[in-house]
Amino acid sequence: MPTPTKGPRLGGGPAHERLMLANLAAALFEHKRITTTVTKAKRLKPYAERLVTFAKRGDLASRRRVLGLISNKGVVHELFTDIAGAVANRDGGYTRITKIGNRKGDNAPMAVIELVLEPVSAKQAVVAEATQAAAKAAPAAEVVEEEVVEAEAVETEAVEAEAEAAETEVAEAEEAPAAEDKK
Repeated sequence: MPTPTKGPRLGGGPAHERLMLANLAAALFEHKRITTTVTKAKRLKPYAERLVTFAKRGDLASRRRVLGLISNKGVVHELFTDIAGAVANRDGGYTRITKIGNRKGDNAPMAVIELVLEPVSAKQAVVAEATQAAAKAAPAAEVVEEEVVEAEAVETEAVEAEAEAAETEVAEAEEAPAAEDKK
């Protein structure tokens, strides 16, 4: 799990912090969203996301590793079956923190941390499909690009020839009145 930061910890020693994060993660997986202080939510986010990553692997070693941290077998089962299946297509960002204001009693800044179980947005899916299609069509795209470059070269030459012809006509038109003045 992420190493606890040096300096002040949540509530006391490192063992207490580990247990607190494990309990917060178990509550998060059980209820899908919890309200806590902003500091605890920020500390819980990488911890919970790492556990979800283990759950997505789904093998026995990952399950035992998570069971070493969260002692409630029912919560671990729910994590590996329901939550891992819901976030299977998501590459990360399994949690979301939303600040909700200060607590009434001690004015502590509060936040809601919740699991992001919605499917990946349609826009992201379309972008992923487009990149895959572009990768498959890369050889054909190179041929098309060569044809486009050749067509642009031909068009450029035609435009340059027209510009030269127009300049020649203008130069001849300017020379003609000058020749008439000399006569």
